[in-house]
Amino acid sequence: MRDPAKILVKKEELTLQGITQFYVDVRQANWKFGTICDLYKTISVTQCLIFCNKKEDVEDIAKQMLEKDFVVYKMHGETEPREREQIIRMFRKGKARVLITTDLLSRGIDVGDIRLVINYDLPQKKESYIHRIGRSGRFGIKPVAINFVTEEDFSILKDIQTFYSTQIEEMPGNIADYL
Repeated sequence: MRDPAKILVKKEELTLQGITQFYVDVRQANWKFGTICDLYKTISVTQCLIFCNKKEDVEDIAKQMLEKDFVVYKMHGETEPREREQIIRMFRKGKARVLITTDLLSRGIDVGDIRLVINYDLPQKKESYIHRIGRSGRFGIKPVAINFVTEEDFSILKDIQTFYSTQIEEMPGNIADYL
């Protein structure tokens, strides 16, 4: 870019307004996969982003979900640029409905029908939280963010709530009513 405009937004001006946020106490990291499978049996998803912190987790979760006949796509920093572009194009058109990714996709993608963002892993930097769940709720859609939280993650969840002055409630049993 030539002479780009730089826009700085103060933390106080960042907003999660309009995004319904929940957490699921999964206790242990190895219970996350069973939890996501149970969740998908309960809800109908138009489009969803699932964020992981590591590419190995993206690969592993995608493999396990595909083995259980879930239709998912995956993308991370080592995904070839041509494949990455194709996946994003399919996701924008609604042909790819569930995308498992790292923070690679937490900024810069506008997709109109993302109703659900799942933080399979809480972000390593609390500043990334708004970029992840901010992928939802565009174009008048009422978004939901679900955060999987292990016993060790509760302090991170508390930090996120404090940092953004927001409340993240435990996910209710009637989650389908929110989507």
